[in-house]
Amino acid sequence: MSGTTMVILSAFVAYLLLMIVIGVVYMKKTSSSEDYFLGGRGLNAWVAALSAQASDMSGWLLMGLPGAIYSLGTGQIWIAVGLFIGTVLNWVCISHRLRKYTIAANNSLTITAFFENRFQDKKRILLLLSSIVIVIFFLVYTASALAAGGKLFNTVFGIDYHIALAIGAAVILCYTFMGGFMAVCVTDFVQGTLMLIGLLIVPLVAYFTLSGSLSDLLTQSGAPGGAAAFLNPFENGERPYTFIEIFSQLAWGLGYCGMPHILVRFMAVRDEKELAKSRKVAIVWVLISLVLACVIGVLGRAYLYPMVLSNEGAQYENVYIEMIKKLFMTDYTLPFIGGLLLCGILAA
Repeated sequence: MSGTTMVILSAFVAYLLLMIVIGVVYMKKTSSSEDYFLGGRGLNAWVAALSAQASDMSGWLLMGLPGAIYSLGTGQIWIAVGLFIGTVLNWVCISHRLRKYTIAANNSLTITAFFENRFQDKKRILLLLSSIVIVIFFLVYTASALAAGGKLFNTVFGIDYHIALAIGAAVILCYTFMGGFMAVCVTDFVQGTLMLIGLLIVPLVAYFTLSGSLSDLLTQSGAPGGAAAFLNPFENGERPYTFIEIFSQLAWGLGYCGMPHILVRFMAVRDEKELAKSRKVAIVWVLISLVLACVIGVLGRAYLYPMVLSNEGAQYENVYIEMIKKLFMTDYTLPFIGGLLLCGILAA
């Protein structure tokens, strides 16, 4: 490996070790099943908010969304709009009710147990069905999140994709089994902070180092339909979006009402006062993050030119990675910073 690659690798190792240390710390603080599964219902506002949103957005925020904007234009923002609406409705309409009633329903520690206790399902049919649904659909969801980490290691270090997947999964399992729910939430808090820092720094630095006007660079890069269509949220390349297409993208937000890894954060918040603070923090975090992810997709099209990402070689979804490589890895002074920003994808 080159010197630059070794510096980047040291940033990754430091990050992964930090996650494991958090697991060890909270392993010592876990003394009951309620501690392990819900952190003793003691989450503060910031940890609850950032852990919910970081675990929710996953690698899609830093790879999928910027890649979609990069390849197809700002018409893809309707997905982000739908997710923002879903986030707001989830926190406003569900969070406080769920926390209250999971305690009333025999102090339920999981969503499946809540269904069983709330509806007094003596035959445990609801528990069984909801568990099966979660297992089936979260296999796919988890696979997509791990895939982002695998592609990151493969792109940056040239490590075999399958080995990279195994490394990421091993670290996650390690701190989860040791520290339980609180370890997961605290690591998610660190990860959510890291993701936001990366989303703030990368587009800002890229904008001030553009080698020409945004419109001209977009046109030269072959943006679908030209710069005007690319920047028009109601255009899909060379044709207008239909109502059905926009509504279909907005409908992504409907999934929030049933996502157990988010709902369980509501159950674990310390009290109603902390939950009210957490709601505000989460909504602001997700608004800023979604906007900046879309900005990365637009600026990446102009900033990376004459490199043009495609479905072959350097792929659309690697736009965030390629921008960091170009911004921070051209000399020996900034690779560690670049490595930490790339850890944002690993965090997601």
